Amino acid sequence: MAILRDVTLRDGLQLTGKVLPTDRKVEIVRRLLAAGVPELEIGSMARPDLVPPMANSLELVAALTPEELRRCWLWVATPRHIEKAAAVGVRNFQYCFSVSDAHNKANIGRTTEDSVAAMPEAVRLTRAVGGRVQLCLATAFTCPFDGPVDPARVLEIATDPRTDGADDIVLADTLGQAYPNQVAALVESVRTRTPKRRIVFHGHDTWGMGVANSLAAIAAGADVVDGSLGGLGGCPFAPGASGNTSSEDLLFATRPEWFTPTVLADLVKMSESLLIELGEPNRSRAAEGARSTAKAFEWVVTE
Repeated sequence: MAILRDVTLRDGLQLTGKVLPTDRKVEIVRRLLAAGVPELEIGSMARPDLVPPMANSLELVAALTPEELRRCWLWVATPRHIEKAAAVGVRNFQYCFSVSDAHNKANIGRTTEDSVAAMPEAVRLTRAVGGRVQLCLATAFTCPFDGPVDPARVLEIATDPRTDGADDIVLADTLGQAYPNQVAALVESVRTRTPKRRIVFHGHDTWGMGVANSLAAIAAGADVVDGSLGGLGGCPFAPGASGNTSSEDLLFATRPEWFTPTVLADLVKMSESLLIELGEPNRSRAAEGARSTAKAFEWVVTE
């Protein structure tokens, strides 16, 4: 069974324009981990002048324990990012770049080839601190500037010897334009034709396919699916991208053993409070359903 990684504190916050205080982020991390969420993405090394909500990511890392950090990931785009993050205790690095050159240049200011060429050094630095590193491929399905992305290009990067050291591979539907058969086909190809490693599917719900695409990815062999509280999020460098797939919706669909009506109620209350604080809409259908008047259904939140 695939597990959930909640990305509220990174991808979820990117478009909000508001910096949550460090202690508020610590509270969210600890509540999510206590609820049973297996893994979290908690921040980014992106430039704070370009992505202000990520400005205190390293302060958040410094406030967490090594045990908590073992379940947390930080977005990085260069070996230098890894050096700086490792110095304050990060051990799980999501080394991210785009399959399409146009988006990679808009997002991190370099070509895809430049990012691939730097990955061996990123892997070396990760291993030097006993960490893990993910090969995260943004725009794995479509690019906002170039259109559809050829799956062969994804496989080319995934089988490039310079990316061999990755512990996981993340396939990101950055724009939320993919559909289930397409997601299943790419996950299956990556699973059977590239080095063995965990497969993470990162979906957005822009076109209403977030949960369907995540379930298709799981059926095709994905080990992890990403979501955010209330469907919060989007990419500031991808015109047309909206929120992530909702964590509540993914959990309600997949029903891991630790996910109970009590846990759902806690997550719904947590996301409602956060979204009000940020001035953002709640896009979770499960959260909406949990507030229904069908009191005989055990998943309804009655408080």
